[in-house]
Amino acid sequence: MERLLPGPIERVWEFLVDPDKRALWLAGGPMETRLGGAVELQFRHADLSAKTAPIPERYKGMEHGHVLRGVVTQLDPPRRLGFTWGLGAQASEVSFELIPQGTLVRLVLTHAKLADDEERRSVTGGWHTHVDTLQDRLQGHEPEAFWTRHAAIEAMYRQREHNG
Repeated sequence: MERLLPGPIERVWEFLVDPDKRALWLAGGPMETRLGGAVELQFRHADLSAKTAPIPERYKGMEHGHVLRGVVTQLDPPRRLGFTWGLGAQASEVSFELIPQGTLVRLVLTHAKLADDEERRSVTGGWHTHVDTLQDRLQGHEPEAFWTRHAAIEAMYRQREHNG
């Protein structure tokens, strides 16, 4: 996934590594910014916006938060960050590459080593929603309620699959 975001690159980088800023669009929690450092993402989707929406039934297990642990695998501030999405043999891997383009920053987000098509679909809709939220925050806008936006994005992806 790629997205052009308002810069400068150092500001976007802070939204990746600073727990308080990351909590505004993805998940809070500590991150040791060194190779091999621990990552703990504390998801609270209802806190990503002042706007509210009910959580879909299939995500009810995340209603009161969800913690995901990983390990930093790539680090080149302020251009590249990567970490495992989970621990052990079943972990997938996320990487963020930031590329300055004038006053904007191109974000290239890759989530690799996903188990199957169903996981890929779920993760794609989630990242799309989270990156939309990041873009809103960087532009100074209040994001749409996470689950409202997520439902619309999932529907868009289902329609694309249906249309082939």
